[in-house]
Amino acid sequence: MPDIKTIADGADIIVNGYAFTREGERVHVLNLNCPDKAVVFSWDGEVLETTMDNIELSIASRYLQQNRKYMED
Repeated sequence: MPDIKTIADGADIIVNGYAFTREGERVHVLNLNCPDKAVVFSWDGEVLETTMDNIELSIASRYLQQNRKYMED
């Protein structure tokens, strides 16, 4: 598994400690402060996989909605 610095450096954006990395039509989100918490969203915001609880998932989803424009091609 890549280390946190590598993930952070490769992220498209970082918002409040969450690294957002777009891969095609998916967005991988990693909590840099607690790296066992992650989620994969479809580009339209549907949760595909997650290890986050519902509260953290809601936060990450909101950050994606508010900042998606910065990740567009």
